[in-house]
Amino acid sequence: MRKRIAKKRTQNHKKHTGKAPGTLVYTGTKNDKPLHIESFDYEKDSIREKILTNIEDAFAFKDTDSVTWINIDGLNSIKEIEQIGTQYDLHPLVLEDIVNTTQRPKIDEYDDYLFVVLKMLYYDKDENIVIEQVSFVLGKNYVLSFQESEGDVFDNIRERIRLGNGRIRGLKSDYLLYALIDAVVDNYFSIIETLGNKIEDLETDLFAGNAKEDINIEVQQLKREILKVRRAIFPLREIINRIEKGEHPLIYKRTITYFRDVYDHLIQVSENIDIYREMIWSLMDMYMTTISNRMNEVMKVLTIMSSIFIPLTFLAGIYGMNFEYIPELRYRYGYFVLLGVMFLMFLGLLYYFKRKKWL
Repeated sequence: MRKRIAKKRTQNHKKHTGKAPGTLVYTGTKNDKPLHIESFDYEKDSIREKILTNIEDAFAFKDTDSVTWINIDGLNSIKEIEQIGTQYDLHPLVLEDIVNTTQRPKIDEYDDYLFVVLKMLYYDKDENIVIEQVSFVLGKNYVLSFQESEGDVFDNIRERIRLGNGRIRGLKSDYLLYALIDAVVDNYFSIIETLGNKIEDLETDLFAGNAKEDINIEVQQLKREILKVRRAIFPLREIINRIEKGEHPLIYKRTITYFRDVYDHLIQVSENIDIYREMIWSLMDMYMTTISNRMNEVMKVLTIMSSIFIPLTFLAGIYGMNFEYIPELRYRYGYFVLLGVMFLMFLGLLYYFKRKKWL
């Protein structure tokens, strides 16, 4: 498994080797997913929701007075992404980062738009953490979002737009960007909660002595998952901090407060990750201590048994020698006396070990 992962990372790196800056190379694995485009064009009292059949249908929303969210699923559609980049005047390096799914979470500021990259986390059917890159482009009256495939954590945002719940339809596109980022961050809590439950279950099994033989594999798997989550989440704090402290004209002052709330959530998530990381290390130490204690118990029993039988073996060895003039050799009850002496020595040693609390 480790070799396959390393091979895939090497292949993703090689895809960019020798390419000119701004060259679009899709580095993901979901190449068979068709392009899917949905749009939400709304004002305070109206909404127009559409599934767009081709990329050209998304061009008309750039200069409208209403707020528009265009969600594009299918980063392998290089040609269509280039077209929308041309229409919305996106820098070639921005387009390159959109299709590069190994991009670190970041924010880039341009005169007419903001570009944000972050990681969306969720569990698949096998209870493995999936990390999917999501890119946002914030313009004056629009937000473009790019994902690898359909399925995300934005269903609640869609419902709020459709029903007009909350402030989302009454504010500008910067609030829409906040709502989308906040949805991603809120989902981090469910990921962290699941990780916490797994760690607590392992801890309970270790304390109760019900640990499975492969618990070391489970601990290592949890350690890797926490590191993956940490790498995906920690850079986002810098992004929100730059938005909060920046003065970009697309981010209004009234929205800064909401981004500050997202930053507080990220701090809470980060603290939980650090706590769980320490717990994982503690579980590993506890597991090794448990193994060591079991080994010590086994060695203790073997040592005591050896200590008991050494003097008995000594007596048996003496009277097992083939010398003719051994005392008591021809004594009629010598065999039974020797057995009695050996039995008394056995009881005496047991009593001595008990007094010393070695048993």
